[in-house]
Amino acid sequence: MSKYLVTGGAGFVGLNLIHALSAAGEKVVIYDNLSAARKKYLRDLPNGIKLVEGDVLDLQEVKKAARSMDYVVHLAGQPSVIKSVKDPATTLEINATGTLNVLLAARDAKVKRCIYVGSAAAYGESPSLPKVESMNDAPLSPYGVSTIAAENQCRVFFNTYGLQTVVLRAFNLFGPFQETTGPLAPVCGKFITTLMDGKAPVIAGDGKQSRDFVHVADLIEAIKAACIAPKAEGELFNIGTGSRITINGLVNMINNILGKEIQPKYEEAHPGDIRHSLADITKAQEMLGFRPRTSIMDGIESTIEWYRKNK
Repeated sequence: MSKYLVTGGAGFVGLNLIHALSAAGEKVVIYDNLSAARKKYLRDLPNGIKLVEGDVLDLQEVKKAARSMDYVVHLAGQPSVIKSVKDPATTLEINATGTLNVLLAARDAKVKRCIYVGSAAAYGESPSLPKVESMNDAPLSPYGVSTIAAENQCRVFFNTYGLQTVVLRAFNLFGPFQETTGPLAPVCGKFITTLMDGKAPVIAGDGKQSRDFVHVADLIEAIKAACIAPKAEGELFNIGTGSRITINGLVNMINNILGKEIQPKYEEAHPGDIRHSLADITKAQEMLGFRPRTSIMDGIESTIEWYRKNK
């Protein structure tokens, strides 16, 4: 049995991760300030999971939480492109300084490895597809800039302090526990629940933009592999599927699965949004043994079923 500290463990990815780790018999400590927590899902945590309410900007509290941990998985952050455009200073503070504090805590606690889950937003609008880890970053949003800062700190802590760090650049995630309401909710969950309710989803832009949607269960497997894969320390990996679908195509797919024909509404594109995104996952396949097992169709179907049971 290993001990994991999961920052941001009360959020979308965190909840999926802690349940997977608990099912595997691991001991987990959630460290979360609960500002964006899926609180109703925290009422009945599995055995062996402890919740510590704290902020990654509080270095001393992060250090306390990291003591005696084997692994740190850093998920806490401000994940919204839209919010980062409106408030770049807070985004940089949370995502860059917060990551620095987590790395300091992990270093001082002498953990085996620290995993940072970043974002494909770091690639920005670089013209080449698919996105390869060796490509130059060209972020379009303050959020993308903040994730690059966090990634660079991980690299520095590996090279300078010997802390084993692994960076995972996640592409567009979806699955259970994802937020579905409000202007900042990711499109998959929002579109699913909107169409389930018989309402028209709103697409920002013309809907011809494309995304590499990866089910959260595949990211969880990548996180688990990143903790133990030999020679992965100090490396950066794309986590996606290597395939993409347009936003219009996503709405059509959800409509078909639900047996509906609801047409979307369109509004102006959001500033900072990229046009196309597609992951090259060769490196993750070779070094982590990563294999995305959930197709977009299967993932949407299972996510719809989860929302039906938990709505």
